[in-house]
Amino acid sequence: EELKGQDIYEIKSGDLFYFNSPEDKKVKVDNQKDLIKTLFQSYNEGNGVDALNRTVNDMCSAIDASLGEEKSTAVYSVIHSRKLEGQGHKLLEKTSEVTGCDPVAALNMDPDYVKSILEPIGMLDHPILLISDGENPDVFKRLHKDPDIGPQIREVPKESSWLGGDMTLAIMSNAFIGNPASSLSAFIAQSRVAFGLNNTYLFRSRDGGGEWKDVCDENCIFGPRLAL
Repeated sequence: EELKGQDIYEIKSGDLFYFNSPEDKKVKVDNQKDLIKTLFQSYNEGNGVDALNRTVNDMCSAIDASLGEEKSTAVYSVIHSRKLEGQGHKLLEKTSEVTGCDPVAALNMDPDYVKSILEPIGMLDHPILLISDGENPDVFKRLHKDPDIGPQIREVPKESSWLGGDMTLAIMSNAFIGNPASSLSAFIAQSRVAFGLNNTYLFRSRDGGGEWKDVCDENCIFGPRLAL
């Protein structure tokens, strides 16, 4: 009754995910930053149930389990390993075509790639936490075997690892290394920018001399999602 006479449009969830607003880019980015800040003003603390009567999780569970009593002063990095249900190479290659980032580095997360980021900013002497979709356990194995990364690398305890907790852990880290083809990595990066946090690494590529460098800025972090 209330909608009588109104134009009603049916939009599929996939279309919403890839929707690109016609607004000016700066306006869009500023709006997204404000939305993210508003979102985090009220977060789950592990009390009560959701709309489906399921117990809600604590957004700080991964931080509490991984850092314990040192959580308020801890200096740490987070690596997000994402294989993307077997579509990782295809998605990252497409992202590479648009942004200029390396088409495989963020999927493999090889020790040399990780060290090219963490060593210059002095983070190899601090805890390095890995969050992942569990589809590529070789990433952790390779990093754990590395003599420089191995002593610091650890995984979030399984009983405390979930989407919201892992996301919060990454957002609050001193350095974040993500996969630019992943929507979760993108949201973490956007949140870090919204909160004024530095040392967010998604779009990297080798220069002519073989050195790793950043190849895209905030415009890529807040860019439209790429459809397959």
